[in-house]
Amino acid sequence: MPATVYEGDVAEPDNEQLRVAAQQVINTAVQNKLTLGTAESCTGGLVASSLTAVPGSSAAFLGGVVSYSPLVKHHLLNVDASIIDDPRVGVVSGPCAAEMAEGACRALNCDLAVSITGIAGPGGAEPGKPVGTVWFGVHSPSGTHTQLHHFTGNRDTVRTKSVLTALRMLQQALG
Repeated sequence: MPATVYEGDVAEPDNEQLRVAAQQVINTAVQNKLTLGTAESCTGGLVASSLTAVPGSSAAFLGGVVSYSPLVKHHLLNVDASIIDDPRVGVVSGPCAAEMAEGACRALNCDLAVSITGIAGPGGAEPGKPVGTVWFGVHSPSGTHTQLHHFTGNRDTVRTKSVLTALRMLQQALG
């Protein structure tokens, strides 16, 4: 079972903070000769977009999977159907985020992958999972780790906070 960290909210980043964070991730990955991938649900590819906005990102970033649908999570990322179908777990969960990150590494043949699955709003809240609930996973050669955040703000704010959090998790996993 992956190690899980429970976190709260973060400040909303501006475009420059996202650009710098993405640049740091790409620079560190290139320096360490490591490849990166993403598996995104509620962010719809925004992490991949941030990484590919960095000139030279192709030296480290291999690709991303936008797995908005549970079927894509299952069929492409190999998230176990028992996780998806269990109402006590579901797609917005640590186990799902972990399997998404692991599945992205397999599907993309990369060294590290970050995953995001959550409820950006304005609708979609479930019992025990309010809008702003976002799970993250990172899979690397040292293992798989997940984080849970409860973000405040509107849909765009939750998604932007999620991008910065995912970039920070990648940077930390890169060492």
